[in-house]
Amino acid sequence: MERTLWVIGLLVFWALMIGLMYVGWRRRANRQTYRIGELPSVPDDLGAQLLEPATGLYVGSTLAPSWQDRIAVGDLGFRATAEITKFEHGILLQRSGATTVWIPQERIRAVRTERGLAGKVMTKDGVLVIRWELPTGTEIDTGFRGDDKTLYPAWVGSYATTTDKNGDAS
Repeated sequence: MERTLWVIGLLVFWALMIGLMYVGWRRRANRQTYRIGELPSVPDDLGAQLLEPATGLYVGSTLAPSWQDRIAVGDLGFRATAEITKFEHGILLQRSGATTVWIPQERIRAVRTERGLAGKVMTKDGVLVIRWELPTGTEIDTGFRGDDKTLYPAWVGSYATTTDKNGDAS
């Protein structure tokens, strides 16, 4: 009988912890809603394709400059397999099972490689990170871990700016 009560108590405790994590995630999303706002929609004319599509994993998006402050609004905080392509007018990030992310060219602040983002830690320069400004004025970092990391220099080189360790352009 005593063992049964322990098992029931642990199950209740586990369910309570899961419930509290869900409530915390929802509260984070509510706090971030006004900072994130509406994402830019994909335009009809993307312009010329400048870099070949690259496949990989959309790691997530965080509020800049914190590499761990994951965005909880919509589906920006969830990982998904993705394909990233650079066009004349911006970057198209097509995610499987999630909304497509369009990053307009004029909103891109920096493209760099990092060791990690949104709780995903890799080897040195394992994640391609795009810092860009939302229409609300909030800067975010969007991470992509490519299947072929030899493509990273072309991405970083196409946005050659001097950036410091936090990704701030100078």
